[in-house]
Amino acid sequence: MDVVGLLRSAGLRPTQQRRALAELLFAGGGRHITAECLREDAMKAGIPVSLATIYNTLNQFTDAGLLRELAIDANKTYFDTTTHEHHHYFVEGTDEVFDIPEMELSITDLPEPPEGMEIARVDVVVRLRPKS
Repeated sequence: MDVVGLLRSAGLRPTQQRRALAELLFAGGGRHITAECLREDAMKAGIPVSLATIYNTLNQFTDAGLLRELAIDANKTYFDTTTHEHHHYFVEGTDEVFDIPEMELSITDLPEPPEGMEIARVDVVVRLRPKS
C-alpha cells in the first residue's frame, strides 16, 4: 500500500511516525483498533512512539477521513479503517468489534431531526455475548 500517497491525498504530511502507523493500520485490510492496541503493534514492530502520539495521529487520521471513530464502549475509543456507513457487532467481555454484513441490517423510518438540525450518521452496535 502506498501510505505516502494516502497521507498526502488526505492533506497530511507523511512524517516518519505517520507513515509507520499508517502501515500498521492499513496494510492488513479492514481493522477495528484502539490506541492501546496500536501501541502494542507499534512496539512489536520496533516503532518507538508514545501513546499520546498515537492518540494524536488517530485523531488526525479521523479528521482527515482516513478512519472512523466508533462510540462503542465508554472506557475505550475504537477506530475503524473502513470509513463508509456500516454497523458493528461488539462482543462483551472480549472487546472484539466486527462489521455487520451490510445486507443483514436496514435502517428505515428515522425520526425527523429537530429544527435546524440534520442527521450526520446512524451508528448501530449490536452487543453479543456467548450463550449460557
